[in-house]
Amino acid sequence: MSTSATEREPRTAGGPARRRVDLPSPLRHLLLAALALAAVAGLLLVTGDLTALRLAAVGYTMLAVAGLQLLVGGSGQVSLGHGAFMMIGAYTMALLVLRLPMLPLAGNLVAVVAVATVAGVAVGAATARLHGPYLAGATLILAVGLPGLTHRYHEVLGGSNGLTVRTAGAPPFLQGLVSGSEWKALVVWTAVVLGLAVLATVSTGRLGRRMRAVRDDETAAAMSGIPVGATKVTAFVVASAAGGLAGGLQVYVLGTATPSMFTLSLSLTLLAALVLGGIGSMWGALWAALAVVYLEIWLSDAVRAFELGKDVENNLPIVLFGVLLILVLRFQPLGLHGILQRLRALLRRAR
Repeated sequence: MSTSATEREPRTAGGPARRRVDLPSPLRHLLLAALALAAVAGLLLVTGDLTALRLAAVGYTMLAVAGLQLLVGGSGQVSLGHGAFMMIGAYTMALLVLRLPMLPLAGNLVAVVAVATVAGVAVGAATARLHGPYLAGATLILAVGLPGLTHRYHEVLGGSNGLTVRTAGAPPFLQGLVSGSEWKALVVWTAVVLGLAVLATVSTGRLGRRMRAVRDDETAAAMSGIPVGATKVTAFVVASAAGGLAGGLQVYVLGTATPSMFTLSLSLTLLAALVLGGIGSMWGALWAALAVVYLEIWLSDAVRAFELGKDVENNLPIVLFGVLLILVLRFQPLGLHGILQRLRALLRRAR
């Protein structure tokens, strides 16, 4: 006896249930990236150059934190040297612009990712057997020692003054439609959403499941046939590539790369921002980037308004950021994203 189509498909109150079409993970993340880029472009249309530069800063900061998210939240490796890979990407970008000015921007960014990947392979392979404070200490040495190379190779890296570059603005056919700052923000966010799509695909795929298994229990993961060492190195390499790309984008926006931009405090700030935003979610990287960029801006404006002095302006953001981090860890260990998830759950219950 044959059955009708209406009998084969479950019904709902409004009629036959619609079948859910599950897109492949890479395609789904690319579509979400396109929507995010469209939202940023729409926001740039109604804001000025200053906001565009701030949005660009949020973009490359978010990419750096998202890479650290995959490393710490995904594989359980605590790195205190993530800012060093941003420095590698930044100086690679600056040197390429100065030495190979005819190379297109896309080629520069690909080269930046390649150099950061090679550095990630070297550091990841050297630290694959380290755990906990030993791994943190090894990456700490990298963050502290790498800026010193700018003084050792002053002729190439510029010493304390760093390298200053001039990047191209909007293409001729867009002149008058978008400003130079808006174009830079669009370029940054195009690279950022593509990078985030790759990170999200890795996190939700087979490699991401392996990373989480290694994070939870290395012994059990090894007994299950997961190559623990290779998985940890791969996580380090992906995070390093994201950090390098973020550093290259930073130089593209600011036009300069100096060792003072990539001190140990940058690595500590990225790690603290990761905890503040929420470990375990890419959305946490967005809240972390917004906190890092806008908290410093708002506090600096407040200090200038009350004429509290330069020393207070330099140190108050760090102090307040630390206080917020302590409060979050004490009352909401899941970070800002955990708070938003809890509010969303409450709204659902209320409805």
